[in-house]
Amino acid sequence: MTNRRSIFRGAVGLLLAGLVAFALPAAAQQAGKAPSDFVQKLGDRAISVLADPKVSKPQAVEVFRELLNDNFDVQTIGRFVLGRYWNTAQPAQQKEYMSLFEQMIVEVYAERFSQYSGETFKVTGSQPAGERDAVVTSQVLRPSGPPVNVAWRVRGKDGGFKIVDVVVENVSMSQTQRSEFASVIENNGGRFEALLDALRQRIRTVQTGQASAR
Repeated sequence: MTNRRSIFRGAVGLLLAGLVAFALPAAAQQAGKAPSDFVQKLGDRAISVLADPKVSKPQAVEVFRELLNDNFDVQTIGRFVLGRYWNTAQPAQQKEYMSLFEQMIVEVYAERFSQYSGETFKVTGSQPAGERDAVVTSQVLRPSGPPVNVAWRVRGKDGGFKIVDVVVENVSMSQTQRSEFASVIENNGGRFEALLDALRQRIRTVQTGQASAR
C-alpha cells in the first residue's frame, strides 16, 4: 500500500535553463534561490540526523515528525492522495485518515532513513512551476552506486515554503500513493473504512518491527 521506494530513492526538467536564468533580472534570480536553499537545508538535516547511528528509533521518529510538519503541506498532500474519496468520507473518517496518513509517513520513512549510511545530499537546480510553485531537483550521492535523483515540488505558503510532492527517479510519491489508496478502497467494495484499516495495520507492522530491533 505504501510506496516501496524510499522518499529519498529517487520533476520536471527545464529546457535551456541557463538561457532562462540569464534572461531573468538579478532580483528574480535571487528569489529563485530560496526554494533551493530550503530544500538543501531540509535534505542535509534529514540525512545527517536520521542516518546517525547514535539516534535511537524513537528519536528518529520524533525528528522526522518535526521535519514533516515544518516542511511539508501534509493537509494538501493527504487530500490529493485521497482524491475523490475525500468527499465520500464522513468528517470523523476524514479526521482519522489525516492523522493515520501523517503517522504512516513518519513511521515508515523514519525507519527507511535509519538504513542510510554515508549518503550526501546536493541540490542541482530549481525552476518555476506555475504561479506559486517551484521544482527543485537534487541528488542523493551514495558511497557506492549511482546517485538517486529526487525532485521536490515546493509551494510558497504563509510567507515561507512547503513541499507538496516528492518525485523519486520520475516516480511521484503523491501519485503513487493516490493510486494505491484508491485500489484499497475499490478492492473492498468502495468501503472507506478499508483504507483506514490498512493504514492502521501498516503502522502496527512498522512499530512492531522497530520494537523487535531494539
